[in-house]
Amino acid sequence: MDPTRIENLILVTRDQNGIATITINRPKSLNSLTKPMMVRLARQINALGKDESVRVIILTGSGRAFCSGVDLTAAEEVFKGDVKDVETDPVAQMEQCKKPIIGAINGFAVTAGFEIALACDILIASKGAKFMDTHSRFGIFPSWGLSQKLSRVIGANRAREASLTAMPISGEQAERWGLVNHAVEEGEVLKKAREVAEAIIKNNEDLVLRYKAVINDGLKLDLAHALSLEKERAHAYYNGMTRELFQKMQEFIAGRSSKTPSSKL
Repeated sequence: MDPTRIENLILVTRDQNGIATITINRPKSLNSLTKPMMVRLARQINALGKDESVRVIILTGSGRAFCSGVDLTAAEEVFKGDVKDVETDPVAQMEQCKKPIIGAINGFAVTAGFEIALACDILIASKGAKFMDTHSRFGIFPSWGLSQKLSRVIGANRAREASLTAMPISGEQAERWGLVNHAVEEGEVLKKAREVAEAIIKNNEDLVLRYKAVINDGLKLDLAHALSLEKERAHAYYNGMTRELFQKMQEFIAGRSSKTPSSKL
């Protein structure tokens, strides 16, 4: 496929504040993914994760959908490919990305699109967004984590119902269940995502990266081991700080305390 066409299907923009936005841009096909699109998405996430000018990544879709999953007309190419190739796997790259990823879910997030949403760190959805797991409807076995992640977010019974019936979860219901952070009016999704991104950028860059890592790494452990992990990383962090860094911390805190903080996001 023409490289220019692939670039147009996965758009990447950066602003001077450090926010990068990736847009899945195939609206006539509800942003369904072909293999070349998946490869470009994976590589762009990898590149943005290494780009020091980027502080936060927003992932969204154009038109009526976030992502409606894999393009089933190219299913064999996708499903029989090298599923262990981490470099070309967008979900694997999202899970390895050190930068916070905010999913801006403006419509349908279906099956693989649902799995990409679950790989985000924070989710903003329109109230009318639809999260659907259609693996069981079409005879597709999940491989990007939906069978394991969803139950850990909304509970096993709700996850079983969503996955075994293939019934949609609305943006409003997703907010009530804790699947998304905020459900907003249609047309306000990207605005809210940027508000959250800007709030993150105001904080200590190094600590934001470390905090995301310890939360995500701790989720893979039982609570006792996760608490030990936090303690170990805290000791390593403070042991690595010089007197000058402690002084800078105190100066930063003193400067921030003189300002009235916002009461909400």
